[in-house]
Amino acid sequence: MGSSNDTGGGEKGGVPVKAESPADGGESDVAAASPGDPSAGSESPPGQADYEEGEKVLAFHGPRIYESKVQKVEYRENEWKYYVHYLGWNKSWDEWIESSRLLKFNEENVEKQKTLNKNGRAKNLKSWRSTQNKPKGSNETKPEKEDPKNNFPRGKKRKGHTGVVEDIKPSEKFVTIQLPLTLKKQLVDDWDYVTQQKKLVKLPRNPSVDDILKKYLEHRTKKDGMIADSVGEILKGIRCYFDKALLAMLLYKNEREQYEAAVDDKVSPSSVYGAEHLLRLFVKLPELLTYVHMEEEALAKLQQKLSEFLKFLQKNQSSFFLANYEPSNRE
Repeated sequence: MGSSNDTGGGEKGGVPVKAESPADGGESDVAAASPGDPSAGSESPPGQADYEEGEKVLAFHGPRIYESKVQKVEYRENEWKYYVHYLGWNKSWDEWIESSRLLKFNEENVEKQKTLNKNGRAKNLKSWRSTQNKPKGSNETKPEKEDPKNNFPRGKKRKGHTGVVEDIKPSEKFVTIQLPLTLKKQLVDDWDYVTQQKKLVKLPRNPSVDDILKKYLEHRTKKDGMIADSVGEILKGIRCYFDKALLAMLLYKNEREQYEAAVDDKVSPSSVYGAEHLLRLFVKLPELLTYVHMEEEALAKLQQKLSEFLKFLQKNQSSFFLANYEPSNRE
């Protein structure tokens, strides 16, 4: 989920994606489960509920806070339960939650929401950038969150300090990536499989990220008659971002052991992982691209190319994405 200002990220950021998408790096920002009533009970409530039906509130989901609306209020299992709708999201993502996950919608709490969501993005960026100074395969590379470059512009290096990148100030321009609704739902299902059902994507994936990028290149060549150099460079950039960002930003905690078994110095993540993890990258790209300084015209073209690629993913959703995940070996 992202911010309800829609970011629908999870589309609901980082990617909520304003129309951004869940998969924010550690826990998804959106609940995927379809609404189900809490267990029935006939206890007598000890007092008034903290929130009432129709009230606009702020709701915690994972590490972020989203604008929501209370649809129902019931006293079940010895506590008040609230059926909330995340504003800007499909009703299929509504859910029952406890009062501990709710805040009154007021100026103080809205500021808390902005600060928390901003800090979450900053921690993800810090985790990503810290991996750039680590040798490949280093055991010291441990991202702060569970939560993606050779062909994109890089920061300048200090003279005499090969490999040490200077601090780069984020650009004032921000890339907005609109995820199609069906791909947002895909992210929610992905979050549910991994974090709630404790399942994993079966590896290696077929098609892999490399395969998907090649298929898109073939698709564009057939459609346009020829392929622009810029498209090829962008696809190379996506692959590079994916390989560098997967461990740092795109995996949930319970996926790390599987990663260690599947990827080593001779095997690139893009040859092992598939559309499920590639889609998570697009939730993170707006954050990562704030550190890439581009002219406004070039940024607009990049945005358009990324949007076209997402439409290709959506068109091939049934063949690129798994319908179900496999149980974890720990179960």
